[in-house]
Amino acid sequence: MEVQKTALYNYHKNLGAKFVPFAGYEMPIQYSDGIVKEHISTRTYAGFFDVSHMGQFFLEGNQTLDKALEKIIPADLSSLKLNQSKYSFLLNDNGGIIDDLIITRTEKGFCIILNAACKENDVKQISKYLSSEHKNYLNSDLSLIALQGPKAVTILEKLIPNVSKLKFMNGGNFKFAGVTIYITRSGYTGEDGFEISVPNNKVENLTKLLVSNKVKPIGLGARDTLRLEAGLCLYGHDLNEEINPIEANLKWAIAKKRREEGGFNGWEKIKNIIDNGCSKIRVGILPEGRIIAREGTKIFSMEDKEIGKITSGTFGPSVNAPVAMGYINLDYSEIGNKIKIEVRGKKYNATISALPFYKKSYVK
Repeated sequence: MEVQKTALYNYHKNLGAKFVPFAGYEMPIQYSDGIVKEHISTRTYAGFFDVSHMGQFFLEGNQTLDKALEKIIPADLSSLKLNQSKYSFLLNDNGGIIDDLIITRTEKGFCIILNAACKENDVKQISKYLSSEHKNYLNSDLSLIALQGPKAVTILEKLIPNVSKLKFMNGGNFKFAGVTIYITRSGYTGEDGFEISVPNNKVENLTKLLVSNKVKPIGLGARDTLRLEAGLCLYGHDLNEEINPIEANLKWAIAKKRREEGGFNGWEKIKNIIDNGCSKIRVGILPEGRIIAREGTKIFSMEDKEIGKITSGTFGPSVNAPVAMGYINLDYSEIGNKIKIEVRGKKYNATISALPFYKKSYVK
């Protein structure tokens, strides 16, 4: 299968990007400044991310569309207001996570942002629940860029007036270069920021304006360190079809009404876990010293009993320490508990930590 490129590929090259294959796309992993500087730029000023590899899936229909989607998505879509977004999941019959997603109510129905590696399968899974009256399509004519950081709102307001009025996890239509673009106040870094859906033929114009305002381009490397410090999951690593939202410590993302009333895939199993507990749970982990615990690292109790595995690990530039997330036997999951991690055949001490590692800076 041919590796795809986003509309900004050549612009990334001009900015000095180093590319890697990712989810079927040739994507920038870093630029000449390097991952740590990109990370710090986002935390202290603002950075832009090309996330056009992700799926922008549009669905159109009436209230029957809400009901159809609620069979596979455990959000309370009936209460979702126009231009409001929610974090949720696609669930299989066992309550396992097919994908995690952001769903937004639009004037004609919904837009769902899907993970790049999952989007084709996601569309197939969702389509099973739709009827012929529900129009749906992946829009490949649109790019998606994220502007993240404490100065993001000031910079974008200069270019697109009134964008500062958006509340967190809300969006709206705005004008740019003679076309309508859609902007939500959201992101994947723990910082205030925006995700901007813009036609492919206008995305470079917008990106150049951001760069002219001293916004740095940010690659996949810093995107990963930023999201991990913020305690955010990466699908295929921290989440998969064998893991349910309760084990993932994401019960909050299943609407209370839906937890009680059910009617979605895997509800009986999820309700049973809520009522009776689970055997493992996702936790934050702080290794002692400078040891990096990568994905797959085994976790042990202080008595050397194997009790879990790391699913994501890196060095956190903003906390100036190694950080990790993983799944651990529930009996050992209390914050502050001492554990051991095995790196290259040697065991090192670590501590169960609250998430996030870095305090999020979202607006209300």
